[in-house]
Amino acid sequence: MTTQEQEQEAVHAAMVAAGADRRAGGQPCTFSALLDGWGHEVAGVEEGYAWCLAEFDSDIWCRTALARVWPLLPPRVRSARQPRLHELDERFRAATIEWPGRGDEEQWWLWRVPRLLVTEPGDPYDGGWPAGWLRMPFPKPDSVRVIT
Repeated sequence: MTTQEQEQEAVHAAMVAAGADRRAGGQPCTFSALLDGWGHEVAGVEEGYAWCLAEFDSDIWCRTALARVWPLLPPRVRSARQPRLHELDERFRAATIEWPGRGDEEQWWLWRVPRLLVTEPGDPYDGGWPAGWLRMPFPKPDSVRVIT
């Protein structure tokens, strides 16, 4: 077995051990797909997030899965992929605001809100949180913009 094959096997074993090798519904998931999925979610948040809070929580599952698998990866894989993960994390931080008093937590991405929320045409909007975000436990900050 080549070094590359051994590394691929180790990455797969890390994914299985972290419980990150399957998406909801049981579809297989690779480490590259997790990282690409995080990139896709970050890009969507940068453009303006058009779904509700529950969907947002669900959409960023890939970052939580990356956090679980990361320490189990071979050091060479972590080293090679760290710049990409760091870049995506920084973009996500820039496209979001942290919940008041929650930003220093270990899973920091779970405690952030998109800076740009997009509502459906015709959805009622009164200047606060849009529908789907009303359960937020704090008033909508001015730094969160809503596009109607």
